Amino acid sequence: MTATESPPTHPVSPLLALKPRRVETGLLVMVGAAVAVAYALASFGTTEAIPANLGPFLLWMFGLGAVAHLANRHFASGADPVFLPISLLLNGLGYVVITRLDGSLAALQSTWTAIGIGGYVATLLFVPRVRIIEQYRYLLGIGGLLLLMIPLVPGLGTEINGARIWASVGPINFQPGEFAKLTLAAFFAGYLVDSRELLRSRLELRDLAPIGVAWAGSLGVMVFQRDLGSSLLFFTLFVVVLWVASERWVVLAVGAVLFFGGAFAAWTMFDHVQKRVDIWLDPFADPKGDGFQIVEGSFALADGGLTGTGLGQGEPGRIPFAETDFIFAAIGEELGLAGSSAVLMAFLLLIGSGLRVSLRADRVFEKLFALGLTTLLAVQTFVIVGGVLRVVPLTGITLPFVSYGGSSLVANYVLLALLVRMSHEQRVLIRPAKGTA
Repeated sequence: MTATESPPTHPVSPLLALKPRRVETGLLVMVGAAVAVAYALASFGTTEAIPANLGPFLLWMFGLGAVAHLANRHFASGADPVFLPISLLLNGLGYVVITRLDGSLAALQSTWTAIGIGGYVATLLFVPRVRIIEQYRYLLGIGGLLLLMIPLVPGLGTEINGARIWASVGPINFQPGEFAKLTLAAFFAGYLVDSRELLRSRLELRDLAPIGVAWAGSLGVMVFQRDLGSSLLFFTLFVVVLWVASERWVVLAVGAVLFFGGAFAAWTMFDHVQKRVDIWLDPFADPKGDGFQIVEGSFALADGGLTGTGLGQGEPGRIPFAETDFIFAAIGEELGLAGSSAVLMAFLLLIGSGLRVSLRADRVFEKLFALGLTTLLAVQTFVIVGGVLRVVPLTGITLPFVSYGGSSLVANYVLLALLVRMSHEQRVLIRPAKGTA
């Protein structure tokens, strides 16, 4: 950009034409009220009494929202006002359902939510410009690979429910892969910035080698960690970002071939993958054994009907791992098709806002990085909801912001802060008419 050129401009939506923090304040108040009402109804439906800790819950809910809002006001005043309220709505609804299922897990989830908000604020504070991340892309790539390898280290890695994705440091258990997805998204975006023009000018067989490397890496995650969900997530992330960077449809075609080839190889080689596919195709073949979780989840969704049984009136506890893998089924039972559709619409708003950040970006790195982060949210949501609805086989990953899980919650709040930071950077470059900002 020369000295005589003006900064790039973009059309401003009616929502962003208002003062974004004022809009965010109103949305946060409505979200807090909605979650508080849901918490009270869930307790009343179970015990026929208003919860005694409603006051502390309100203080916790509005306090965390206020902290995050003040961070936006001071460090990202021009950011899209939709990101934070939608995320807190999903987080709050998930907390209400987890409280219904297990009070001890709810206490832990509230702690992890506070840590997640802390990570959100810290990200906005220590990442004043997203372009700083681009300078450390290769270091972040190495860090992501090391994070993926931590669960394989004897003495640190722990196998839970057949997957070796956990690491233990003293009394703390966490999933390094949840943070690896962020560092790898930054690395993929930075790497493709360097090779984007070459990929757009020509695309030969050797230029598709990165897809092969990503494919081999995702298979390695599945082989050594027995984690189908993470391998699918990482491979899809790289293929989508590479497709947008190269603007070549052949990338999607090759990616699809490698995906189905890897899936078939995994199905023939690994017993646990065969079992998941068999359960997906016909869970009623063993309704009391391997298919029990999907069968109970299907019955829960059927019991919910259009408007649900009502908060506190269902029986989501009969579904194994309802607080993690099948929390969407628990929501569908007590809030019905209407409530579960509202949750999906909230995710669509969140994902659409992320894609808008990518579309509005003027620098290639921000465009690809925002796309990668949004792809992570979208694929996680599709895979877990699709698993519950039997659209795809179960993979064991969590529903962002909703499911119980400390590592996932903290990582997703950091992801959210990065999108908020990019949204702010884009808006401060816009010069709207006087009096509209």
